[in-house]
Amino acid sequence: MTKTFLLEIGLEEMPAHVVTGAIEQLQQRVVDYLKEQKLAHGQVEALSTPRRLAIMIHDVAEQQPDEDIAVKGPAKKIAQDDQGNWSKAAQGFVRGQKMTTEDIYFQELKGTEYVYVKKHIAGKPAAEVLAGLIEPIKAMNFPTRMRWNKFNLEYIRPIHWLVAMLDHQVIEMKLLNIQAGNQTQGHRFLGSTITLATAADYQKALADDFVIVDAQERKNIIQQQIAAIAQEHDWQVDLDEDLLEEVNNLVEYPTAFAGRFADKYLQMPEEVLITSMKDNQRYFYVRQQDGSLAPYFIGVRNGNREYLDNVIAGNEKVLVARLEDAAFFFAEDQKNSLDYYVEQLQQVTFHDKIGSMSEKMARTRIIAQLLAQKLQLSAEQTADVLRAAQIYKFDLVTDMVGEFAELQGVMGEKYALIMGENPAVAQAIREHYLPNSAQGQLPESQVGAVLALADKIESILSFFAVDLIPNGSNDPYGLRRQALGIVRILQHENWQLDLHQLQNEIVAAYQEKLSTVKFDYLQHQADFDEFIIDRIRQLFSQATVAHDLIDTVVALPQLDPTAMMEDVQVIAKHRQDANFKDSIEALTRILRITQKAKLSASEINVQPALFQTESEQQLYQAVQAIVPDFSHQNLEQKYQALTNLQPVITAYFDENMVMDPDLKIRNNRLQQLNQLTQLIKQLGDLNQLIVK
Repeated sequence: MTKTFLLEIGLEEMPAHVVTGAIEQLQQRVVDYLKEQKLAHGQVEALSTPRRLAIMIHDVAEQQPDEDIAVKGPAKKIAQDDQGNWSKAAQGFVRGQKMTTEDIYFQELKGTEYVYVKKHIAGKPAAEVLAGLIEPIKAMNFPTRMRWNKFNLEYIRPIHWLVAMLDHQVIEMKLLNIQAGNQTQGHRFLGSTITLATAADYQKALADDFVIVDAQERKNIIQQQIAAIAQEHDWQVDLDEDLLEEVNNLVEYPTAFAGRFADKYLQMPEEVLITSMKDNQRYFYVRQQDGSLAPYFIGVRNGNREYLDNVIAGNEKVLVARLEDAAFFFAEDQKNSLDYYVEQLQQVTFHDKIGSMSEKMARTRIIAQLLAQKLQLSAEQTADVLRAAQIYKFDLVTDMVGEFAELQGVMGEKYALIMGENPAVAQAIREHYLPNSAQGQLPESQVGAVLALADKIESILSFFAVDLIPNGSNDPYGLRRQALGIVRILQHENWQLDLHQLQNEIVAAYQEKLSTVKFDYLQHQADFDEFIIDRIRQLFSQATVAHDLIDTVVALPQLDPTAMMEDVQVIAKHRQDANFKDSIEALTRILRITQKAKLSASEINVQPALFQTESEQQLYQAVQAIVPDFSHQNLEQKYQALTNLQPVITAYFDENMVMDPDLKIRNNRLQQLNQLTQLIKQLGDLNQLIVK
């Protein structure tokens, strides 16, 4: 007969952003523990609120299964002498297993005989096994942890109660000074202490006491309540998933309500209002049917509908105070010119080891100009990107961004338009922050994309120059995110750019255009290259590109993310070709020979007069035929040109011994292969490919 087990950890309110991760972690730790203990069970249900992490295990077996196991002891030569007498080692072994030497048998393992005994282990009762869950509970880790009282245990929040029940039986379990029992707590303000008769009563008992412990059920209730309010008022409501998740983890008993604010605040940019509602107050904003922002909001209360009018009035008052501040900042910011704010950036520190924000902008403008030229922007686009680079951080010193940091870039665009800037310039100011997450939105305009690239490249170069290079999980300045953004922008725009060579050109431009160059920006050039390659690997892995193909393309001669993507597509496309295996093996044979000979690209000097066979001449002519156009071809054309050489290469190796005893002949053949090697490397390191 199976049973139901309940485990609940009662805590002070947890931060909303950790609740989901915490309960998922606890669920996994419980599942892993049960598997390790071989205790059969059914569904492991995860339940959570801001004040509790709970696990319900259904269909728990009454005990572990019995086991018959073979226990290995010392080698026979150690356990028994030539007369068959048992040694102290053998006697100690069986004594430790609570058996006698009569239970010993021998079994060979890897050519050596060992002592074994067969041992019967009775399965432990479920209650005894489940009591051990105290260890997974204590092993939990969190992004932030705290201590309390005299205890050494670090946890997300202080623990106040513990419930552990197998059906009606309370499981013996103690955490710090808290003994597990059958009492849980209802809603902090509306509920009371609840004594559970059995584990199966848990969810209903809490629901009766104003706690919806199933997070998904709670979320469904919130969605249904908001939908009902929207339908009643003919509103459109954007149910932002992140906000919904956060609100859901702030409440135990949700009640949605609608509030209002004065129409006059709609004169501000809607991003200001949305930020005040969504980011600051955790409200859902409302739109009219025509898509315009409405002077209303929807909030979610942690409680029932009693005194809801007072709750609404209080929330409206708090929001209006925020909007009043925003309206004041919006008006004040427009009293100064854009040039005034740009000048103020001289007093703003980008980083104390690097310099001011104004200096960063000057470097970014140099990079932007270089990129505009290399990426062949039009004259108008180039003028726009240079103007944007000259001013793009100005909103950091406005009062609005000082109060609402989430609006940096957004207010830059709004204020730039108000102050008469070109719309393309204003858009680029907003877009230079993009993408602001690993999968975040990319810039829509090419002007914005170039400014975003320039800003991110400048940041990475500057932090690397002062030895602030991310290591391990430490990345306080978000440089990995910015590097990933560089790669994604280049690939999205299909811009081919050698980021290694670009560093050299940037430093040369700094030396030409800056009065002083503070740092050695090339001292970590190899680290910069590897940093970018790691992000390219990350993107390819997420796209489920085969690891051998990733290793192949990241070895391209140029650090060009777009070319690497093209290379992946070309090779992946041809992997199923009938001649793929023969072609790759022919090309990699050449790579291995020249790699072993340690030849460089600068040493190539093939002398046709030294050829001794027709196949040497044929290979030479075939290579010479593809060389003139090779550097201008795309990777598909290069692949076709090289793989078409396979029959000629095969014939060459059939007829010639590269390592000829005659030194002149040998070197000439190596030089001939080296010439072809330099072409093959344009496809990456084909040695990394796994061919079947």
